[in-house]
Amino acid sequence: MMTATDVLANAPAQLLPARELMAFTLASHIMLVPFGVALPFITLLMHYRGLRKADPAALLLARRWSAVMAVQFAVGIITGTVLSFEFGLLWPGMMGRWGDVFGLGFGVEAWAFFLEAILIAIYLYGWRRLKPWTHFWLGVPLPLTALLGAFGIIAANSWMNTPQGFALDSTGNPVNVDVRSAVFTPMFGPEYWHFVVAMFLTAGYVVAGVYAVGWLRGRRDRYHRLGFCVPFTVAAILTPVQFMVGDATARAVFHKQPVKFAAMEIVWNTDTHVPEYMFGRLQEDGSIKGGLKIPQLDSILAGFSPSTQVTGLTSVAASDRPTTTQATIAHWAFDIMVTIAGLLILLALWYGWCWLRRRDLPRSRWFFRCAAVAGAASLLTVECGWITTEVGRQPWIVYQNMRVSDAVTPTHATSLWTMFGIVVVVYVLVFGAFLGVVLAMRRRWRLADVGFAHPLGGAPETDTPYGPRPELTTAGPKPAPPAEPGTGRAPGGPE
Repeated sequence: MMTATDVLANAPAQLLPARELMAFTLASHIMLVPFGVALPFITLLMHYRGLRKADPAALLLARRWSAVMAVQFAVGIITGTVLSFEFGLLWPGMMGRWGDVFGLGFGVEAWAFFLEAILIAIYLYGWRRLKPWTHFWLGVPLPLTALLGAFGIIAANSWMNTPQGFALDSTGNPVNVDVRSAVFTPMFGPEYWHFVVAMFLTAGYVVAGVYAVGWLRGRRDRYHRLGFCVPFTVAAILTPVQFMVGDATARAVFHKQPVKFAAMEIVWNTDTHVPEYMFGRLQEDGSIKGGLKIPQLDSILAGFSPSTQVTGLTSVAASDRPTTTQATIAHWAFDIMVTIAGLLILLALWYGWCWLRRRDLPRSRWFFRCAAVAGAASLLTVECGWITTEVGRQPWIVYQNMRVSDAVTPTHATSLWTMFGIVVVVYVLVFGAFLGVVLAMRRRWRLADVGFAHPLGGAPETDTPYGPRPELTTAGPKPAPPAEPGTGRAPGGPE
């Protein structure tokens, strides 16, 4: 009897390097996605607070976050472009046969990408040049374009998980394409909202984590308090929401992709009263080594009853399901994601309890230590979510319609490994440059906060983000004239 391992051993030699290259570039790109999707909203939220309350600290934070947003977007251009080329170069079989069916999602994402680039440029240009509220309203479409880009990507991915909107001719090629049906697949809604909430939650925790570190180092001013509270509050509100959305998404997988669900929960045989395993490793004979076994819980979570029947991996041929190694990877990724989500709920409850009782932040340093780690933990859950989605679907690139091995490029494996090495080097340089730029901005802002001019020239940013910059004199920066009430502009300034 042929096992799944035998099937994998007979795969084309170029399949492994193609997979590794795609996995590396996707894992690298997705670390930037939360900021591309959610940072515009968090920035505008701070911007609105600054204008509504005439709060210069909030306006300064919004301005600085917009600069980080622009740098992140520039790096995302590089990593996103590489990914778009890889779809055609590494998986020509899929794009050649199915591109006309699900390609609209990539088109929507591309249009959203260019529109977002234009809006970011306008938003950055508007500081000190536009009237305050005019500037704010010109930035409002930014989060919408980010959500539109996410719409396109998730439409394409959800189609790969639950393909529909086409018929097959006698040669197996898709015909009679229904674009609406191809976009709004059964998994689109669950995937989209799970993804969007994850992006906002992750960006909130990462941004707040930066100011949590500053708080631990003794920076207890209003600037750091606001920088922590606004993004952390967004993340804390969304954390329990995400837990419920994630549960609904897992149940959608149970109904729409039962074999993937079996991999996520390492269920070998179809049965009722199925136990839940926290971690553990699936063996070739179907046994599970290690992990924490909770009787009947998997059936209860899947259908709210111990008698719920859960489909096992052996319900399909070995060639049509993930290998035991792939199932274990998907299972561990899923369990890590759920475990971190549970810990983040506890952190959010801690924050909420202290705020409701005292209208103040928690006083324990352990809270801020946990908040500082929450950002990295959230990024890990994003990575685990994509691992679960992609590895759990194996061996299909288009679920039940095309295998990954049938879609891979005919390019020689050696060439792909060489390309992989080059991409790794380029990405290390790109992300190193990104980190260097962000750290340089942080140093400049820190100097500005203590009232010193930047060593490379320019005045410290102690003035309002609206109105002219202070003039730099030999004695130091000369303060800008006071702004006219309600305008944010200096008297006699340009309209």
